[in-house]
Amino acid sequence: MKIYTKTGDKGETSLFGGERVQKSEQRLNAYGTIDELNSFIGTAVVETADSEVKEVLQKIQNQLFNLGADLATPETEKTKKLNVFRVDEKFYKFAEESIDKYETELDELKSFILPGGSECASILHVCRSICRRAEREIVELSNLEKVNKEVIVYVNRLSDLFFVLSRYENKIAGIPDIEWKP
Repeated sequence: MKIYTKTGDKGETSLFGGERVQKSEQRLNAYGTIDELNSFIGTAVVETADSEVKEVLQKIQNQLFNLGADLATPETEKTKKLNVFRVDEKFYKFAEESIDKYETELDELKSFILPGGSECASILHVCRSICRRAEREIVELSNLEKVNKEVIVYVNRLSDLFFVLSRYENKIAGIPDIEWKP
């Protein structure tokens, strides 16, 4: 199979299930932002020296592939027959458990912090902000058509996890969080 198919040369693509849509559709903005997030997570995986953080990030990458498939497959009578894996509460429960685990390692926050610190922490802050954009894109999509509500919950939790992981990465690197000075 060739990597290029030429089927998208006129600005259209196929959703899972075969429906052809414009590449500018909100659904594609949503799962395209998830793909962008996944790419940045790959950079964080390379940068972290912590094997457990690496495992968490790689699990998130796999979950995001499932999330992308969920978003790329509108719920219709036709697609119900495809038996597409849908995001469920296990996704955000994993994020919550991870947040709880890493938060116990951190000092209590007493002010807002600026993105930065170690290389990996900085990348995780970028992941957090891309995740927030993805959340906005998905919410916008949900205003236009039906979206699995578990996707929104998971992405909301995920951005919190990136924040906690960025702080954890700074801690293990011996770099203090950079406090915001209004």
